[in-house]
Amino acid sequence: MKAQKLIIVGDSAFAEIAREYFDADTEYEPVAFSVESAYLNRNTLHGLPIVPFEQLESRYLPADHSVFVAITYTQLNRLRARLMRIAKTKGYHLASYISSRAFIWRNVELGEHCFVFEDNTIQPYAKIGDNVVLWSGNHIGHHSVIQDHCFISSHVVISGFCEVGERSFLGVNSALANNVTLGRDNWVGPGVVVSRATEPGSLFGAPVLGPSKVSSLRFFKIKE
Repeated sequence: MKAQKLIIVGDSAFAEIAREYFDADTEYEPVAFSVESAYLNRNTLHGLPIVPFEQLESRYLPADHSVFVAITYTQLNRLRARLMRIAKTKGYHLASYISSRAFIWRNVELGEHCFVFEDNTIQPYAKIGDNVVLWSGNHIGHHSVIQDHCFISSHVVISGFCEVGERSFLGVNSALANNVTLGRDNWVGPGVVVSRATEPGSLFGAPVLGPSKVSSLRFFKIKE
């Protein structure tokens, strides 16, 4: 029987995924989900109760339970940050999940309330702030810093000596070149390469590439 009981805030796909990972790969035992009462549309999920977040401490004592807020990048990560802070104010310990299949060098600094999926590589002297989500398959280069409340989606490359400003989002297959400082509240779309410093609040949409004028069948000389 696991000694540490966990409440997962949220009932979305990320909350389901978080429950699965915590259950299978940590010493935490998920015992409930929680959402703000305005969004409470069902009573159970995967056999666990969903309780109003406003009443959480009256149902699950903070001294006996930890909390993880399984919210993605809604409101540029502000929703996850807000609920995390409230849970901490209520007296709950903030849980982190670090995959047993992630590679994290011994002198990496990790903040609280982080979720690091499998196949992440975090190189020496990197620093990861509080409330950071690293989805699967990312490369975080040596001496780089990811500030608080960021969301890094899959297969992102952050090269060496970079800094990612707080609350920023990096889309699938995006990349930062060496020595790049990304301003706070930046949104970097899928496949975007950033090679120079950016201003706070910058948005880099994904490049829209239309299909070639030559069809795939013609290119490969296939007769229909």
